[in-house]
Amino acid sequence: MTAAHPPATASPYAPAAPAVPAAGGGADPAAAAALATARILHDTLHGAHRGVVVDSPPGAGKSTLVVRAARELVAAGEQLMIVAQTNAQVDDLADRLATADPELPVGRLHSTDGAPDPVLERHPSVLKSAKVSDLLGQKVVIATAAKWAFVKNAEPWRYAIVDEAYQMRSDALLAVAGLFERALFVGDPGQLDPFSVVGAEQWAGLGHDPSASAVVTLLAHNPGLPQHRLPVSWRLPASAAPLVSEAFYPYTPFRSGTGEGERRLSFSAASDGSGPDRVLDVAAESGWGLLELPARHTPRTDPEAVAAVAQVVRRLLERRGSTVSEKGRAALTADRIAVGTAHRDQAAAVRAALAGTEAAGVAVDTANRLQGREFDVTVVLHPLSGRPDATAFHLETGRLCVLASRHRNACIVVCREGVAELLDEHPSTEPVQLGVTVKFPDGWEANHTVLAHLARHRVPHRP
Repeated sequence: MTAAHPPATASPYAPAAPAVPAAGGGADPAAAAALATARILHDTLHGAHRGVVVDSPPGAGKSTLVVRAARELVAAGEQLMIVAQTNAQVDDLADRLATADPELPVGRLHSTDGAPDPVLERHPSVLKSAKVSDLLGQKVVIATAAKWAFVKNAEPWRYAIVDEAYQMRSDALLAVAGLFERALFVGDPGQLDPFSVVGAEQWAGLGHDPSASAVVTLLAHNPGLPQHRLPVSWRLPASAAPLVSEAFYPYTPFRSGTGEGERRLSFSAASDGSGPDRVLDVAAESGWGLLELPARHTPRTDPEAVAAVAQVVRRLLERRGSTVSEKGRAALTADRIAVGTAHRDQAAAVRAALAGTEAAGVAVDTANRLQGREFDVTVVLHPLSGRPDATAFHLETGRLCVLASRHRNACIVVCREGVAELLDEHPSTEPVQLGVTVKFPDGWEANHTVLAHLARHRVPHRP
């Protein structure tokens, strides 16, 4: 988690927001989400502040909000720029905008040595160029923060929207801040911290720490900015939202947009009685499953754990899984399943284990690369499985949050026994640095919360 920050501040132009019920509460989630969105848009278009910050839990509709805010700004007669963090995010937003409004002139600013996603070719309203001067006639211009940093001598836009703002470093925000006058910052505070290839300890606690999150730095220098939150996750089912909310968003709770039993996972083929099959049945019933191997210190690419992950994935398909949701019934296909790991070599090992099978098309990647994506079922190799120590990397709250929040129906965790004991033997020993906002919850506490919940859905496995 990037950092703890004060509770959301209501707009001075709107009444105080009512408390959002916990997951499973009786209030209509669509009405709660609509009310939050209306207040965000009001502050963005009519507020007195130069910035508005929106916190969003996983699957709460960040991209939908960005698209709607952009269209409302254009309808109000504005031109605006949108800042995203990766080319994939930029292409996705351009595609969403053009799909929502085929007549909206959108500019896709890209690097001279890179080409946008070919999917944008289907939208005549999207103009692509490596030169911002070619796109000044477009109502909306979208690019990565890195590309915007190279734009010089351009007349500032009155409005900007910064997407995935918690994953943007403060130095990246500083590099583009002169390009706009007002901005809407939208992001998920529970996801992975901004990435830096160099150490930044020498700047820790300083107001100009370049490695800090853009939002954390922004709020430190502008504490009066309005803060809002999206109160409903439309991705996470009712079985998952309470745990993810409690473990990773204790100060900004949210609920699921669906009720108990609205999302279901089932299988046509019967179980063979093995551990992987039994954990699938547990996950189908409860939304969670823990396949637990015997305690042992292992190499990072633990062969038994990798084999167990691969077997779970194969059995999801071999047992002809299907899902039921508010969208109807659908077969569980390889493209709707993902495997999440902490390290790239672990992901490579799982891919190798699935090669040549019908599960070869399953997405297998690290938490960093799965961030922002959504699947029906996810299989997670626990970051602390088989480890002799608990490092800051493996305890990072955002990593576990990403891995535990990609699914719409069920999440199955593969792990060796002994993680709870490992956590107790390795309490946090990170140095306390003056001026640095204490992260809460920390990885130690979040891991214990998740493990306590998974223990109720445990299936022992002795390969």
